[in-house]
Order: sequence, then structure tokens, then C-alpha cells
Amino acid sequence: MAAKRLSVYLMALPETPALAEAAVAGGADLLEIGFPFSDPLADGPVIRLAGERALERGMRTQRCLACLAETRRLVGPDVPLIPMTYASILEAHGYERFWADARTAGATSLIVADLPLEAAPEIPRVQLVAPTSTEERIREAAERTDGWLYLVSVTGTTGARATVSGQLEGLVERARALTGVPLLAGFGISTPEQAAAAAALADGIVVGSRAIQVAEESGAAGLEEFVASLRSALDAVPAPAG
Repeated sequence: MAAKRLSVYLMALPETPALAEAAVAGGADLLEIGFPFSDPLADGPVIRLAGERALERGMRTQRCLACLAETRRLVGPDVPLIPMTYASILEAHGYERFWADARTAGATSLIVADLPLEAAPEIPRVQLVAPTSTEERIREAAERTDGWLYLVSVTGTTGARATVSGQLEGLVERARALTGVPLLAGFGISTPEQAAAAAALADGIVVGSRAIQVAEESGAAGLEEFVASLRSALDAVPAPAG
């Protein structure tokens, strides 16, 4: 069985490259770098506040791209590096120009939370599906996604929760019946126990809000330790029967 994949989300800030390096040292397989937006509809309070602080510190698109380039320098050429943002940022910068500049800075793909599936087909990006997505929508998203499919495990915004969403299992089953692309589950995963529970269903997980909190509270060393605890939990998930 292939190892479960671990994606860590961090907001673009001057200290983010060092945090990203720590996350990779802890066992992250890929990194999502948030480009802050003033009205992040998919984000819960932790990521929303992180975005507000980033904007207050002057993290506009060009500075975020510079952060991305420095992150690429520190983590090396092999770690997938994915800016995650909203369509208005691409609209303001120019869709093709944004992708060209992001790729030059080291991006391997994009996640654009509110960009409709049909829009900007020339821009490679990881598609998102949710428990409310229809079978047709899941199939179309899987056909157009770049590398893996992002499973939004809850009907709601990002943020830590007490347990893994009960909606995730059904979403995984529906997606697996329609596609063979890797499925990574995000939204609401914040502990090693939750990571293991989600990874027992999906091919990997995304952790954002708790990673940001740990980085703010404990810096790079604390983040590396936290990511290592997630990595250990994922590596202990047993292979499916049969």
C-alpha cells in the first residue's frame, strides 16, 4: 500500500519558508501556501485571522510569490508546493500571468477555493468536492483535477473539530466509485487520532488550522514535532483488508 499523503497548509508570511522547511522535516509530503484574501468564504476563524494578519503585514500577491520562491529554495525541488487562494486574486493579477508567476516561483499546481470547475481551464489546479457534490460533479472534478482530489469533509468552513466528520466516509465511497485519482481529506482534521481516522478512509489528509496555531504558539520546532506526530499516525494506519 502506498504511504498516506500528508499535506500541511501555512499562510504566506515572511516566516513561512522556515516553517515550511520544518513541516517537511516533520514528514509533510506536500505544502499548501495560502495567499491571503479579504473575504475568504471557505475559511474558519483561525485561517481567516491568519489571512487578516498577513494582509496587515503587507502580504500582497508579489510578496506572496516571493515567499513561495523562498519556500521552494528551502524545501528543495521535489516537494509539491501549491498556492491556495481565491479567484479574485487571480482576476486582479491576470489568470495566466498568476499561474506563470507562481510556476516561476516554484508552484507545482494551484488550489482556488471559489473558482468554478468550468472556469479558466488553462490553469492547472486541484479540484475540491464536498458532501453536497453530485456524482456528476465529482466525476467532472476528478477528470479535471491536477494530481489529486481535495475532499472537503464537512459542509462548512475550515477549522478544528472534536471528531472527524461523519460525512467523510460516504464522500470517499462515492468518489472511489467514480475515479481512481488519489483522495485527500481536509477541513476539520487537527489531531493524530483524527488524522489516522481520516486516512483510514482516504489516501491522505490536509491539516491547516491546527498547523497554523501550532506554528504561532511554538514556532518551527513545535510545528515539526506536530507534523511528525501526524506522520506517525498516518504511517500506523493498517492496509485495507483484501
